[in-house]
Amino acid sequence: MAIPLGLGLPQMRQYDIGKDVPEVARAAERTGYSSLWVFERALFPEPATQGLYGVEGMPWPDEYRSVAEPLVTLTLAAAATERAELGGSVLVAPLHGPFQLAKALASLDAASGGRVVAGFGTGWSLDEYAAAAPRPFAERGRALDELLEVCRAVWGPDPVSYDGHLTRIASAVVGPKPARPIPVLLAAGGARARRRLVDRADGWLPVAVGVEAVTEQWRQLRDLAAERGRTRPLRTSLRLNARYLPRAYDGPDRRPGHGSVDQIVEDLAAYAAIGLDEIHLDLQAGLRDAEELKDVAAEVYEKARAAGV
Repeated sequence: MAIPLGLGLPQMRQYDIGKDVPEVARAAERTGYSSLWVFERALFPEPATQGLYGVEGMPWPDEYRSVAEPLVTLTLAAAATERAELGGSVLVAPLHGPFQLAKALASLDAASGGRVVAGFGTGWSLDEYAAAAPRPFAERGRALDELLEVCRAVWGPDPVSYDGHLTRIASAVVGPKPARPIPVLLAAGGARARRRLVDRADGWLPVAVGVEAVTEQWRQLRDLAAERGRTRPLRTSLRLNARYLPRAYDGPDRRPGHGSVDQIVEDLAAYAAIGLDEIHLDLQAGLRDAEELKDVAAEVYEKARAAGV
């Protein structure tokens, strides 16, 4: 059985957000993509106080100079589609007020007929935390923990009450409620993050950093789930950040998902063999416009299905 495929929505500066997001979302759903995804970059520091991913000296990619707000992007896509799930990979949860984010996701799920996937991570950018986060970078894990608790409270039955570090809800009615329980997926790089995922989330959002590495991460996560007595399954949706090249490139430094359509499909097949539930593909970086994004996404999907992926 072919693995479900998702597509990243256009959020970068070469796209007309109001026009292109609905068009790409509709085209992706017609093609057969089962989910649509956004990521979050709040700003582009200039000069940056730290490198990309916190790695000293690593430059931020130029595509990050303008990235549309993820919930606005998902709302545009929700209004243009009927079936595709609407996910974050990832929303940098501590940049948001917990109550406001929980209520926004509930409203989007109600409006879309139960299609939201809440994908959260803690992020890495000190500049983004300085500009937007209610709590400092050092408390990012605690902030995510509180957000998860607030989401469960706000999405649950009324009356809602919660008493946390940032959020205090005296007994209150909070609506609208989600159309169905919203699945929560987490990125998890460290040991503490993996424990949080196993104990408190519905699933995992890995990134395609190499088939062997993802296979080993998945094994570790399943072993941890068994150790901690988790019996319900872990949903998995892998993010493949791809850069389309018109011709094949076989150099030794070719990154996963970078190359011709045929090479991207080869990488999809390799990751699908790990046994994960879904792969979502982000092609938007490096493409000129929405027409090219729609064309390349359709070609990737058709060739992947022809290859049995």
